[in-house]
Amino acid sequence: MNKKVTIKTASNTPSLYNGGITIKSKQELDNMRLAGQVTGAALKILRTSIHPGITTKELDQIAEKEIRSLGGVPSFKGYMGFPATICASVNEEIVHGIPNKRVLKQGDLLKIDCGATVNGFIGDSALSLAVGSIDPEIETLCEVTQKALYAGIENALAGNRIGDIGAAVQAFAEKYNYGLVKGYTGHGVGRYLHEDPQVPNYGVPGRGIILKEGMCIAIEPMFNLGTEATKLMDDQWTVVTADGSISSHFEHTIAITENGPEILTVND
Repeated sequence: MNKKVTIKTASNTPSLYNGGITIKSKQELDNMRLAGQVTGAALKILRTSIHPGITTKELDQIAEKEIRSLGGVPSFKGYMGFPATICASVNEEIVHGIPNKRVLKQGDLLKIDCGATVNGFIGDSALSLAVGSIDPEIETLCEVTQKALYAGIENALAGNRIGDIGAAVQAFAEKYNYGLVKGYTGHGVGRYLHEDPQVPNYGVPGRGIILKEGMCIAIEPMFNLGTEATKLMDDQWTVVTADGSISSHFEHTIAITENGPEILTVND
């Protein structure tokens, strides 16, 4: 789940965050790793559960069962009124789709965003998953969006700046002439789902705040086959492409460490 405005509270956590970047202690990083592992496990089981004929609501139930069975709590459920464990966004839906009775069809592209809270800390991650076989153009979109995510991660180094991450992601969108969603960004993660700093998917190398060891951030590029323009639907959650084009979204929670970026939400 990504950030458009500054959020001061999150589900399943004490309402103590007043803004600012948090540096995690060793014990806090260990808890972040646990939260990331649970989040990754939920996404892994969802990978194998997707098929034509399943509903997004059924996938939501699978995710919640997996998270709770591993000792976690769904981070999104109840967050600012969001009613589900996962965000399930299909085709032209970019992010924040609400799971429902919609039946997935052959050729659909499903974006799943999932968060789990363990010991008061949160993991946040997203995947774009094909329902059966998809159009080669859409497959390439997903491959490029994922590559952009990993390019951003490679730049998440202590001493680098936020702009280095955004510039690396932006370069992929521009190379392939994709619409780069700018209205929704990555963010800090910790006891709260949305902490400082914002992590845009665009930027200028060498600009922005300095990354420091102990910071945890979510990097999450969103690329559209069409323009970058977005539209918020009447449910006040689901964000779609304004031109109806297909969108792809990938996300990982990353810890900045002395040994480089550590992906906390591995789901392979």
